[in-house]
Amino acid sequence: MKPLHFSYSKYTKKFHMPSLGLALVLLISLVSPIDSCTHQERDSLLQILAELGLAVSWRRNTDCCTWEGITCNQDRKVTDVSMASRRLQGSISPFLGNLTALLRLNLSHNLLSGGLPLELVQSSSIIVLDVSFNRLTGDLIELPSSTPAQPLQVLDISSNLFTGRFPSTTWEVTKSLVVLNASTNSFTGQIPTTPCVSAPYFAMLDLSFNKFSGNIPPGLSNCSKMTLLSAGHNQLSGILPDELFNVTSLEHLSLPDNHLEGPLNGIMKLTNLVTLDLGGNGLNSNIPESIGELTKLQELHLDHNNMSGELPSGLSNCIDLITIDLKSNYFSGELTKVNFSNLPNLKKLDLLYNNFTGNIPESIYSCSKLTALRLSHNQFHGQLSEKIGNLKSLSFLSLVNSSLTNITRALQILSTSRSLTTLFLGFNFMHETMPDDYTIDGFENLQVLGLNDCSLSGHIPHWLSKLTNLRMIFLLNNRLTEPIPDWISSLNFLFCLDISNNSLTGTIPSALMDMPMLRSDKIAPNVFELPAYDKIPSLQYLRPGAFPKVLNLGMNNFSGEIPKGIGKLQTLLSLNLSYNKLSGGIPQSLCALKNLQVLDFSSNHLTGTIPNTLNDLHFLSKFSIYNNDLEGPIPTTGQLSTFPGSSFDGNPKLCGPMIVNHCGSTEAGPVSIVSTKDISTEAIFVIAFGAFFVVGVLYDQIIFVRYFG
Repeated sequence: MKPLHFSYSKYTKKFHMPSLGLALVLLISLVSPIDSCTHQERDSLLQILAELGLAVSWRRNTDCCTWEGITCNQDRKVTDVSMASRRLQGSISPFLGNLTALLRLNLSHNLLSGGLPLELVQSSSIIVLDVSFNRLTGDLIELPSSTPAQPLQVLDISSNLFTGRFPSTTWEVTKSLVVLNASTNSFTGQIPTTPCVSAPYFAMLDLSFNKFSGNIPPGLSNCSKMTLLSAGHNQLSGILPDELFNVTSLEHLSLPDNHLEGPLNGIMKLTNLVTLDLGGNGLNSNIPESIGELTKLQELHLDHNNMSGELPSGLSNCIDLITIDLKSNYFSGELTKVNFSNLPNLKKLDLLYNNFTGNIPESIYSCSKLTALRLSHNQFHGQLSEKIGNLKSLSFLSLVNSSLTNITRALQILSTSRSLTTLFLGFNFMHETMPDDYTIDGFENLQVLGLNDCSLSGHIPHWLSKLTNLRMIFLLNNRLTEPIPDWISSLNFLFCLDISNNSLTGTIPSALMDMPMLRSDKIAPNVFELPAYDKIPSLQYLRPGAFPKVLNLGMNNFSGEIPKGIGKLQTLLSLNLSYNKLSGGIPQSLCALKNLQVLDFSSNHLTGTIPNTLNDLHFLSKFSIYNNDLEGPIPTTGQLSTFPGSSFDGNPKLCGPMIVNHCGSTEAGPVSIVSTKDISTEAIFVIAFGAFFVVGVLYDQIIFVRYFG
């Protein structure tokens, strides 16, 4: 989910606060002092900040009110300490409580450790306390209810390492509290409701990315001024209580990735909602027709639930909608009930993995601001409409498994979309011929192309050579023949090429060894308009550069030797040459691929010994030379010794402790040979696509265009 941005300006007049963003980064206006600060104030600052290595930047013989990050009032008292993003280390000194006029303390985005001093929380002057994005640890100490009322209005302790049960009585004495952000920690327990009773102007509660559990408490209904409730990525369960729908002031309700269930019948009461995010739960109802009463709604996220039924026509009344995300549910029926012409601000529509039927409604093509459209893996049918050319801002288009036909005409229509950068059309155009048609001219900004699983015949087309911005090409699971063309090296930005499970022939061309992006550490800086998701909601890719650099030529008819120049591709993370007809030895130059995590040479005709230099590939986590004609001992130490016997089986002349043939034995073990036809679909797609996750995901989460399109 994208971060939410709000303005707190409507609270500032009431509390004389500066305007705050959700991150609560304080931009403090400097006030010119009439005179120098007091000796007590200066000495306190020097004592406190010397521990953080800051005192050396201040001179004892100068006015501390002029020191960078310090602001004083007209009485020469320090009112603001703003030391964000200074790479400060050490602990927060409790002596900050000696600054009796301190109103705002901002130590965010540093490297501070230790706990949060009680003196700051129970300060009689501080109204804004921001220690977010540090390394603070421990529990938050409970303030007894007998503590005098505190003036604290904004508390941001987000993005730290706090643990333990979240306080409850502390909020009884913070009667002025307006904003509480404790997100991205490890707090446990239930969502607190005390501020709803004790703090009459309490408005914003963010507890996302913690370990809160239990039901959503009905007591939240007492937060009559609340505009934001964010508690996503916790362990909350149960249904949404009816009492929650009585908080009609809510503008942003964000509870994704919990275990919530039940219907949404009362949602229509929240007529001020701008953001509704309930994705990644267990909601099992339909979308009520009354959703049309949420006329201010801009963001609707109900993805990864168990929702069903048809989309209601009332959705057309939410005329301010910018994003509709309903992927991975069981919605069905045609989309014709929704008049997308009434949604002029719509930018992102994601209906991936549902059961929608019929034609793609023409009204979608009237959403001129649409930048991302994903309708993949439904039951749509019909031809691609030429009206899609009306979407002049469209950057991301995924129509995987949409029963499309006539690939030549479809590509001609789409090639006119100058803004298109990502195009997934896999599982369509079944058994047609890959067009090598020079009338396909355009796609000048295309960066990602998926034409996989179409059983296309023909060869790798020459028009691809003109798409000079291509980063990723997926042509796997087709019936393409002929050699790889030499112009492949002219695609200077290409770093992911999957042409596995075709019938390509010839030798592995030396041109592949000259691909610039596989020889350098450069990455693609651009972003996807829609996250590329796995079936698991938490696995998502926002940038093409998040994908590892991959070369997958497996399951073809390539012959000859593995080029010695393959050592030039020093930034490769995954290399798959399996199930071909390659011969000769494993080149020593592979040892130069220091970043390699996946190496698969299985089911070829390779001979010779296993180079010991492969032990230098310290990041290698998946390795297979299964079913070749290699000989000699398997290294018993180093990286290769960590792999199971199945990585080496089917080489009767190999010997080692992890296989049947032990070195020194003259008895040959059984040879296991598997036909290409017997390989499972999963094996066909084995490629690395998980650079942000544990290395094991690289080999198993391979089906990018199947699961991510």
